[in-house]
Amino acid sequence: MENNEEVELTQEDINRLIQVRLDKLKELQDGGQDPYEVTEYDRTNTAGEIKSNYEQFENKDVSVAGRIIAKRIMGKASFCTIQDSDERIQSYVSINDLGEEAYKAFKTWDIGDIIGIKGFVFKTRTEEISVHAKEVKLLSKSLRPLPEKFHGLKDVDLRYRQRYLDLIMNPEVKDCFKVRTMIIKEIRTILDEKGYLEVETPILNTISGGATARPFITHHNTLDIDMYLRIATELNLKRLIVGGFDKVYEIGRIFRNEGMDIRHNPEFTSIEFYSAYQNYHDMMEITEEMFSRIAMKVKGTYKISYQGQEIDLTPGKWKKITMIDSIKEACGVDFNNVQTDEEALKLAKEHNIEVPNGKETRGNIIALFFDEYVEKTLIQPTFIYDYPIEVSPLAKKCKYDSRLTQRFEFFIGGREYGNAFSELNDPIDQYERFKKEVEAKANGDDEAGMMDDDFINALQYGMPPTGGEGIGIDRMVMLFTDSASIRDVLFFPTMKPI
Repeated sequence: MENNEEVELTQEDINRLIQVRLDKLKELQDGGQDPYEVTEYDRTNTAGEIKSNYEQFENKDVSVAGRIIAKRIMGKASFCTIQDSDERIQSYVSINDLGEEAYKAFKTWDIGDIIGIKGFVFKTRTEEISVHAKEVKLLSKSLRPLPEKFHGLKDVDLRYRQRYLDLIMNPEVKDCFKVRTMIIKEIRTILDEKGYLEVETPILNTISGGATARPFITHHNTLDIDMYLRIATELNLKRLIVGGFDKVYEIGRIFRNEGMDIRHNPEFTSIEFYSAYQNYHDMMEITEEMFSRIAMKVKGTYKISYQGQEIDLTPGKWKKITMIDSIKEACGVDFNNVQTDEEALKLAKEHNIEVPNGKETRGNIIALFFDEYVEKTLIQPTFIYDYPIEVSPLAKKCKYDSRLTQRFEFFIGGREYGNAFSELNDPIDQYERFKKEVEAKANGDDEAGMMDDDFINALQYGMPPTGGEGIGIDRMVMLFTDSASIRDVLFFPTMKPI
């Protein structure tokens, strides 16, 4: 039904077709019919509305608009198919309805042009819901030919670079981003119901803090100072808790100057939320509720499939285990019986675990053992809690062991999805931990944090006991859309220039 060729176009072919379209555009403009001068079109319905409610629209007049994706010219009558934001619909176009001049113009329009159609809804002899055109109008001229249908747009790199073309040629891609919007709306609904206030905090900061990550650095010309794109929203949100807001959250972009792979993009979206007078156990409860409610919202079930694995998000069924016990389960090493850094280093050597310079402590080695033996095994939703203090500079110490902190991360399908603390509100302890971060940075750790004197100042005024959590929105969308790569859930992922 389409006029596309069955052979893949060469660049020479594309250049020739572009010139043909430019010539058509000039002819239109010379004739006083410049399509780019059209400023609006009275569209009454979308294709999806019509096709899903045919009985309501049968024989009724409608006005639709969209991009031509197929044309079949048959002398005095033709068929074309347009694609709008949610569906495709066919139209029957004839010289008897349009008149000779308008029909002649219609026949010159190209695949990719955006048009408006006014007419009545009917079904063809093959039972296809269509619009019988009484009037057609060219709304925008496409100067570049779309990829022809048999080869399509399959180059993954090109799809990411030219997402607009990906959305035109692969309209099912839109479904992923519609789910993304549904997820973010549901997150807001859950937190709003619980009395959280949505806020906004700066992206540009004078120091880098709130997480362990390498920052992007830029320069403010007027102030003549270097500034950092935020690597987390945590410290500013906790300042608001100090100021008297009991529950706050922010959904926003985070920037980390780190590696890129199927799970990491230099800029990504996170949700961070903080609640005064709660702790990390309360954060576990809200996490289960959030993921289970989203599962029901977008999937209609607690049991979903991700990359061939069945995941059960039923609330109350999530496993909870300390980091030390999870290591013992996975490889038999019990760090409860390891008291010194020397003992831990010996175990690391025996298990062929490389310990980076500056990380030769029991706590850091516990974290390295977890990364090596445990994380990839956590398929069903699992809370790993009570992390070593060395890797948790913003979390309260555990009462039963001051070497550990009241922190958890949760894992699904062998991947980490979120991070939560009983927030450290002791300004003296926080100052000492910031000092260790500064020392680590001075020793070459470019992911270590910086001293935030103002945050220490805020804590000195007193912050109530607080639970806080951060969750990666992009990974959550990957989970609920069964997407293998983070680039599939970002409209415009970061790409190296060609």
